[in-house]
Amino acid sequence: MSKEPSPSERYQAAKKRSKSAEVEDFVKLLKFPLDEFQEEACRALALGNGVLVAAPTGAGKTVIGEFAIHLALAKEQKVFYTTPIKALSNQKYQELCERYGESRVGILTGDNNTNSGADIVVMTTEVLRNMIYANSLNLMNLGFVIMDEVHYLADRFRGAVWEEVILHLPRDVKLVSLSATVSNAEEFGAWLDEVRGSTSIIVSEKRPVPLNQHVLFGNELIDLFQGTGDQNRVNPELTTKHNAKLRSPAIRSSRPGKHRGSYQNEPKIPKISKPETIALLRDADLLPAIFFIFSRAGCDAAVKSCQYSDLGLTTSADRVLIREIVEERCRSIADEDLSTLGYFDWLASLERGVAAHHAGMLPAFKEIVEELFLRRLVKVVFATETLALGINMPARTVVLDRLDKYNGEGRVQITPGEFTQLTGRAGRRGIDPQGHSVIQWAANLDPANVAGLASKRLYPLISSFRPTFNMAVNLITAFTRVRAREVLETSFAQFQADRSVVHLARTIRDREVSLSGYEKSMNCHLGDFTGYARLRREISDLERDLSQTRPRDRKANDLRQLPGRNELEKKLAQTKHSLKGHPCHRCPERESHARWGERWWKLRRETDAVIDQIESRTNQVAKTFDRICEVLVMFDYLTRDSQGELEVTDAGTRLAMIYGERDLLVAESLRAGIWDQLDAATLSAIVATLVFESRRDDEHQQPKLPKGKFLDVLHQTDDLWVTIESAAKKHKLKGSEPLDPGVSFAVHRWVSGATLDSVLFDSDLLVGDFIRLSKQIIDLLEQLSRAANDRLSTTANEAIDRMKRGIVAYSYYV
Repeated sequence: MSKEPSPSERYQAAKKRSKSAEVEDFVKLLKFPLDEFQEEACRALALGNGVLVAAPTGAGKTVIGEFAIHLALAKEQKVFYTTPIKALSNQKYQELCERYGESRVGILTGDNNTNSGADIVVMTTEVLRNMIYANSLNLMNLGFVIMDEVHYLADRFRGAVWEEVILHLPRDVKLVSLSATVSNAEEFGAWLDEVRGSTSIIVSEKRPVPLNQHVLFGNELIDLFQGTGDQNRVNPELTTKHNAKLRSPAIRSSRPGKHRGSYQNEPKIPKISKPETIALLRDADLLPAIFFIFSRAGCDAAVKSCQYSDLGLTTSADRVLIREIVEERCRSIADEDLSTLGYFDWLASLERGVAAHHAGMLPAFKEIVEELFLRRLVKVVFATETLALGINMPARTVVLDRLDKYNGEGRVQITPGEFTQLTGRAGRRGIDPQGHSVIQWAANLDPANVAGLASKRLYPLISSFRPTFNMAVNLITAFTRVRAREVLETSFAQFQADRSVVHLARTIRDREVSLSGYEKSMNCHLGDFTGYARLRREISDLERDLSQTRPRDRKANDLRQLPGRNELEKKLAQTKHSLKGHPCHRCPERESHARWGERWWKLRRETDAVIDQIESRTNQVAKTFDRICEVLVMFDYLTRDSQGELEVTDAGTRLAMIYGERDLLVAESLRAGIWDQLDAATLSAIVATLVFESRRDDEHQQPKLPKGKFLDVLHQTDDLWVTIESAAKKHKLKGSEPLDPGVSFAVHRWVSGATLDSVLFDSDLLVGDFIRLSKQIIDLLEQLSRAANDRLSTTANEAIDRMKRGIVAYSYYV
């Protein structure tokens, strides 16, 4: 006879039925059934849990975010939808407006602030972080926060913002974390569960559209794998062709220079041109396609090659519609800027059905390319990898021009995670039965290595969190120092460090066993051979140090006069004397014991290094916070009260309003008043030195500088930077790069009214880079306008108005 359920069990069962009904009501609003992982996540949310959902690009993670919105509105709560970049925020805002109406949806991205008190507000993650620190009233009645693309937490520049938000959101706010597929989702989920409360971890590795992977070997399209299933193996036809090419006779090199006309042992697999590749894809019914090329110049060159060919991918009706859309969207751009922007060549390529997409383009041009591609008017986009970061732009086929890229120092192979991110664009859900990836083959590619790269789907999520000066004053304003340290000790960075300590501790235990064995093997009946082994090792180290003090110039008069050499020789003589006087020195088995002693000594050093690692990782985030606080006390941004508690000074309150890599330098410059007498153009040029970083190949070029007060104020600002760097180094904090005036002359001219083409010429920047730089400058000027005195605030506002003209204003407001 079955046991009768208890009242508590009946209540829980009824609660589950009620929550299931919420999911079913939501599904009725959709045009498609939920996938298994989507349904699991929605049910977890309905039961009151937070969720971490890790799934491939295009799998439909945002549906789970939409269910959170559905729940929030049903409970008459507010919901925030955060994204890592403004373009994603704008895209999501449009989608939600279409679904819920403009009156219920707001957006906060810094340059687009609309309806901030709405039930649903889309924002960048930085905006939410600032709201939390400001204790904004908009946080009242907040039920859910959806963090889209939460794997951005690993970004070394901005990742800390995600952790700040996760740590500081009110505990009763449910977090919906949507991530790409990462290999340590369980670890990240365990941390979320610890700091946010009950969190369900839902991982799906199933692509919504199966991926068929190919190799373009010359002009022949070959499958990368043979067969299907989990045990895919490299197609033997590809291996045979590759090996045959490697065995082929040497090919006469056509490279210029001293090797011209010589024979090189470099078998080549000729690549067909970009137009030929596109024609091949078209004939195989594999368009539309995204062609990933890891350089902006490469993308532009590919478009040019298509323009110079007879390739045409559009109908006459397509071309008419393309022109109408482009002309409507670009109507506000000044005529004199169109030729500078390459508008007419760009339009001509669009009408052929091809386009580039990279960060050097005008943002509006990129958005038009995205729209035309989604409307199937543009059939091929040549893009850098930035396109893979979140924008909803799937294709039937993704082509990889090569599997390595330049990382600023040399060419490195792309990672499995990058490969997964790029090929994640292949396959349009509901349109394509399968997606396709195509790798352009080369002689330096090994089939087995490529297959390994293409079959791995996962990459780890590593925290990039570190406290900053601004974060420190904000934390101490909101909490006490003790409470702030406790919060930081719960960061994902510390969580991962603590887990690594467990592994290191296990390593130490294993090594201690080996050390004990070595000690037994070198046991000497005459005395402590461990001490004798230590003396031998010290003698070796001293002799090495002495050899390094010997100057290369053998004609030096007196080597003994070199600083430190006398001390080393004296210590060496004393140690040798101690060695000879040690009882074990007379042991007949001394050298046999010494071999074990050398092993013991080497392992002892390695073990001590691991112990040092453990000490450095234990409480590492809080220790960094302590060092930052000491610097802030030194500069009077924090002070200690009579009980020794830290308090924020007036200067610290100003610092709390300044965000960015150079927060303390900006605050020090404001306090010193060195920017107070600047005009708008010169202030903008100084701000540019704080946010601009030259490319490596520009580092040794002498930039042209603005006239007037600029150079004197730059030197004063640089002196403050040197003082801060010295303090940071003293307290073992990571330093920052020197100020970079590489574009200050161009920025000064822009704010003074110069034309776009002359400014781009002066700065050697592409228009997209100039727009992005302008937005960074405006962002910092806006911070100055809030934090500075009245005079400088007025100048900062004037500089903002002058920056926001022409194409910069168009990129802000259109």
